[in-house]
Formats: sequence, structure tokens, C-alpha cells
Amino acid sequence: MKSELMKYVGSIQQLAYVRPITYTEGRSSGLKAFDVKNGKMSFRVLADKCLDVSEFTYSGININFLSKPGLQGLGHYDTNGAEAQRSIMGGLFFTAGLETIGAPCEIDGKNYPMHGRIRTTPAEHLSSNAYWENDEYKIKISGEMRESELFGENLVLRRSIETVCGTKSFTLIDEFENEAFREEPLMLLYHANLGWPFLDETTQFYIPTKKITPRNSDAEGHEDRYNVMEAPKDNEPEYVFMHELKSDPQENTEVIAVNPNLKLGLKISWNMKYLPHFMQWKSIASGDYVVGLEPANSLVHGRKWYHEKGNIHTLAPFKREKNILTFTILEGDSEINENISAFKAKF
Repeated sequence: MKSELMKYVGSIQQLAYVRPITYTEGRSSGLKAFDVKNGKMSFRVLADKCLDVSEFTYSGININFLSKPGLQGLGHYDTNGAEAQRSIMGGLFFTAGLETIGAPCEIDGKNYPMHGRIRTTPAEHLSSNAYWENDEYKIKISGEMRESELFGENLVLRRSIETVCGTKSFTLIDEFENEAFREEPLMLLYHANLGWPFLDETTQFYIPTKKITPRNSDAEGHEDRYNVMEAPKDNEPEYVFMHELKSDPQENTEVIAVNPNLKLGLKISWNMKYLPHFMQWKSIASGDYVVGLEPANSLVHGRKWYHEKGNIHTLAPFKREKNILTFTILEGDSEINENISAFKAKF
């Protein structure tokens, strides 16, 4: 109850808040973001980078991966070809798309950069608010990103990120609209990235897979260990697995990552209607130690592969698609075991 809670606090910001911030040094200088606190859970939403979530902690424990280049502002990225690897920061998740995902390619003289351009697109029509609604104290951040070109595509992503004080989750709500007058390809992948100390050689993964396919020869022979993590190994190549997932009758599905030593888990839940594919990126390489959990509407083979096959996903003029993903912290053996049991019962 609001009245009972307010007996114990001067300002509700003791417990929960959203605050606009700007980074001031290094390559991140000028990068604008929102700092969010909800009890033990804290995260940053990057206003200048598609409202993607960068840092994510619970009880001070880091959950996400951050790549070697670190955080970078608008003046320090290049999405051209493989150069994109110098600007992919990781974070809890980044949004890959919207014209392409996967490896860079060229089609009919047009370049498509690695994992697309939307991840480096700053938001406009920004809004952040923290407010009481009945007895719930809610935090909401929203904005709009546009991927467009003269005589080309005009795709709009309207995003909001919402959490409620006292909960251990936040929800990502995305609506995509084609505001052009022609049918447009729409490729999308949510690149969720887990890192140390949440990710270590004890971390386990619960993925409702029906079938697992390695992307290439580097991943072949490692499929049977998709559900566990190893200790770092110098210069080991990355493994990418493509999973065919199970879902409930309403097409809802989820994946769970658990660190039993930390007694901490992360569950990602979504609906497969517009996200029928799922990739798992596993790198045990020293210095690049990460697992990516990646709901998607396309396979990671990339734009050129789909172009040659002729079955790329498209969005008709002024049509919309909506995705909702929920990120939930699981804390303690009881809560973790309860969710694993429910997972096994469903899938």
C-alpha cells in the first residue's frame, strides 16, 4: 500500500527512480542515458542508442557483458561492414536490424552492416516518468527510432521500457511500423548478452529446444554443451547455435540462465508470433567471455542469404508488428527451483 510504504521513506527515490544522465569522458563522452533504480535492481537505458539497456545489476552483481570497446557515444561508431565490431558494445541487450542482422554484406551495390543500423540510432520524442498509479509506483521510458533513407525504407520503432517498484523485472514493449509506400524487409534480433560474474563456469541454461543446429564448423561438436558454460579459454572461436523452440499453445516461450553459486537467475519471456527464431551465441574466449540469448524474426545467416532464398520477412505499408519481452530476476534457491520446475512442466 502506498500509504503504508510512505511511512518508512522521505522520498520514494530512496527505493526507485529514473534520472536522465550524460556520460562525460572517453569515447562515451556526450552519451545520453536514463539511470533506473528499482530496489535491488538497477539498469541504464541508452537514449542515444535505440533505448537499448547497457548496464544491468542486481544487489550490486553485474549481469551483462560489455565488449572491449566499452561504452561509446554518437561520435564514436562506424556501422560500415565488419568495422561494426569496433562499436558493438554488448550491454544487457542491443537491437539488431532493421534491414539486416548477422554478417555484413553487399546486395546490388548497397551495403548492409553487421547487425544493422538501428542499434546506433538515437531516440526522439523521448519521455521518462515515475508515478503512482493506485498503489503501484511505476517507471516508464519511451521514445521513437527511425531507420530511413531517401527513396528507400521508412521503418519506425516505438519503444517503451517499464518496471514497477517492488518487482524484480522490467518489460520491453516494441511496436514496428512501415511508414513507406512499399513493402519492406524487416529483420530483427534482440541480442541479450550475459557476462561475468553472473556468467561463469557454473552457469546453466534452460532453453526449450526441439532442435539445435550449429551455424558453422566452429560450432559443430559443441551442441551437447549448449546448456552449460566453460571456463575461459585463450583464442577459442565463438560458437553459434540455432534453436527451434517449444512454446505453449499461445506461442509464449522463455529461456532461463542460472548461476547456482550466486543463487541468481535471469528469465527472458516473449511471444513467438513475430519472433519465431532463437539463436544462442557462446564465446568462452578469454577476454570475450559471453553468452548471447537472441530471440529473432530471422535466422542469423543474414540479409544476403535471405535475398538469395527469396523468403525474407516483410512488413506491408503502414502495417504494424508488436513484441513484448520481459526480463525477470530470480533470487534464491526456492525461487530458482520453482521457475525451473515450471519451465520443465511447460516444455
